[in-house]
Amino acid sequence: MPSANVKERSPGLSGMMRPVNSVVERFIPSALVFAIVLTFVVAILALLLTETGPVDVVRGWGDGLSGLLAFMTQMALILLLGHTLANTGPVRRLLATLGGLPRTALQGYLFVFGVAAVASLITWGLGLVVGVLLAVEVARQGREKGLALHFPLLVAAGYSGYVIWHMGYSGSGTLTAATEGSFIAEQLGETIPISETTFAWWNLVAIVVTILAVGIGLALVAPRAGDEVIELTPDARFGDAVVLDEVVTPADRVDASRVLTMLVGLALVAYLVIHYADGGTATLDVVNWTFLALIFLLVRSPLELVALVKNAAANVGEILLQFPLYAGIMGIMATSGLITVFSDFLVDTAGPSTFGLLAFLSAGLVNFFVPSGGGQFAVQGPVMLDAGARLGVDPSVTIMAIAYGDQWTNMIQPFWALPVLAISGLKIRDILGYTLVTLIASGLVFAGTMLLVGAG
Repeated sequence: MPSANVKERSPGLSGMMRPVNSVVERFIPSALVFAIVLTFVVAILALLLTETGPVDVVRGWGDGLSGLLAFMTQMALILLLGHTLANTGPVRRLLATLGGLPRTALQGYLFVFGVAAVASLITWGLGLVVGVLLAVEVARQGREKGLALHFPLLVAAGYSGYVIWHMGYSGSGTLTAATEGSFIAEQLGETIPISETTFAWWNLVAIVVTILAVGIGLALVAPRAGDEVIELTPDARFGDAVVLDEVVTPADRVDASRVLTMLVGLALVAYLVIHYADGGTATLDVVNWTFLALIFLLVRSPLELVALVKNAAANVGEILLQFPLYAGIMGIMATSGLITVFSDFLVDTAGPSTFGLLAFLSAGLVNFFVPSGGGQFAVQGPVMLDAGARLGVDPSVTIMAIAYGDQWTNMIQPFWALPVLAISGLKIRDILGYTLVTLIASGLVFAGTMLLVGAG
């Protein structure tokens, strides 16, 4: 796992970021502590704002703990397979090529952000992994070139690309709304095609403007000449080198053969082709099987694959414990009706022209408690669509408002940063000062878009 030289406790920041970074370092706890504290905050809110009693809150929390087990497995696989894929020979050579493109520190930060943003629009799992992997490679090659690259900012730039994922092809809310028989389609009595959400002209414009705004924000807070920076340590390694055993016996020759892994890889590719030919879309499972197909095709043998997976497995354990806690939070939100309290307040406050903006802000708040995009749409979507319908708001606007809010506060909610932090070896406090800039820059664009659409 890569590591940064953190001997300097005051990283090089522009003047405006030093106070923010100081506050973050002093008062932001670890991601696990954040989840624990958030659990008690939600429980207290449920007791204060709803008629739910303590016993029901505990029951809702306990019943909800297992609510993300399938999702937890999918996320663990994304991290495991993404790390494994990145350490196959061909991908390491591709990352090395890309990592050598930036010629200055500023180019490095913006390049990592831009690639991660494009990858996130294709599918969120790809963007999440690619951003941090490229950050590591740019940092390694930049160090060899003598560039003073601030590693926490590189990682934050990679994670910042994730701020537009729900505007892209793998958006869980937009895909659910476009799916026959989904809970959204059943509530509305019709499907909402992605031509009215993902590919709406105003969403496409918002994507471009968001990338520009966040890029400018990251450039403004990048360390200047003479600032101290935290670089990747000289002995950092992204995955240990794979050492294969000597091939002696017939069994060894089978283990070292490329034929078996190639056959499995081709079978997975055939399945994916059939899946998309039948009209299938990108899902968590499809992303994972795509990674797995590439891994089987790129490794040299089963022996190498096993060695790569062993190296990657060390990054998975740290994040698994937090998924049940967030599932419990979702359980409290659903059983207590706390989400309905938030939405009823929104209906009483908003008008047709401001509903999109307030729905976006509401979704950003709810995302703290229900950080899964699909989970948030399941909990909040029906309530918000009903509220929008009562105000005469186009359902596509409501859907995108929730999508914008869901992706927006991911920048300061550590749930989705867990795989990034596990791979980079950093803590949430190391990147939060920078992702706060992303939150502000993107939030202005999202809010402006919702106001523009509402006025139209």
